[in-house]
Amino acid sequence: MVAPYRHIANLQDLTDKEAEEHFGIIKKGLELLKEVMEPMGFNIGLNLGKVAGAGIAEHLHTHIVPRWQGDTNFMPVLSDTKVLSEALISTYQKLRAKL
Repeated sequence: MVAPYRHIANLQDLTDKEAEEHFGIIKKGLELLKEVMEPMGFNIGLNLGKVAGAGIAEHLHTHIVPRWQGDTNFMPVLSDTKVLSEALISTYQKLRAKL
């Protein structure tokens, strides 16, 4: 997830410098994820506004989700249970080691 330091809700409210930094970090994130996780593709998304699914509607943020053929897309299977292919701490450690 990439989020600007300034708490803003709308993409159009980013200054040019903030937008350049935000999308520069997204590009670096893609490079890092490609190197470490070797995904086949990505979902990159912004949920702008509560009705669009923004969990924190007043703070713009961008999700970067690596994808593989046949993955489960974090599909709910039982109540609030999620299917994860790897423990998040393991993914964090791999990514951190490359930074």
